[in-house]
Amino acid sequence: MKNSKKYSLKITKLFNSLKRKSTKQPMPKYSDPIEAVVYAMVSESMSEAAGRRLYRRMMKHFVDINDLRVSRREEILDVFRDSSEELEKSAASITRTLNAIFAKTNGMMLEGLTQDGKRQAHKDLSEMAGITPFAVSYCFLTALGGHAIPLNAKMLAYLRAGELVHPKATDVEITGFLDRKIAASDAYDFYLLLRHEAEQAQPAAKAKKIAAKKKTVVKKKAAVKKKVTTKKKTVKK
Repeated sequence: MKNSKKYSLKITKLFNSLKRKSTKQPMPKYSDPIEAVVYAMVSESMSEAAGRRLYRRMMKHFVDINDLRVSRREEILDVFRDSSEELEKSAASITRTLNAIFAKTNGMMLEGLTQDGKRQAHKDLSEMAGITPFAVSYCFLTALGGHAIPLNAKMLAYLRAGELVHPKATDVEITGFLDRKIAASDAYDFYLLLRHEAEQAQPAAKAKKIAAKKKTVVKKKAAVKKKVTTKKKTVKK
């Protein structure tokens, strides 16, 4: 990424600031990497907390992950309690990825990835049909002991809006930059803190935009009123 030294200082400052405002959270434990994949794909388009709640609801509703794999999209959306276009895509991606895993492993487990070496595990995971870069990075970090910084759309938007990365950097370049910048021992903390910060910043930015729009409308109304008043005074003369 261009000007990486400049943005490296900004990321360090951000990370230090976020750490001061929070307490360290333990990394979640998954009995099999496939659970991390499912959680990541479920939660990617929503808040981390909402994703956790939805993941638990899904695990209670379906007998197991294979039951989820063979379920109709409509049933998954019923569990989501939301049929938005974004979650329809998530439901389709989940079943597509689980079917790809089943076709490759003849089962619903990815434990074998832990025996192939981290580089090969990352490659195999990335090649699964339907899986997203966020899900790959999240699984690699939390279930395979790899070094990765999972980034969803909100996190990438936050980094760009805050001028914390080069404006022309691609998603891949930003991910690579952060992978090099953030130590493996700090990767999960950084991911979680950045995700929470991005989630909190989005409503604030939206509220600010609405307030600015209202202010503009008020100014326009005042200008029109002033113009009408001036016109009336001119007519009287």
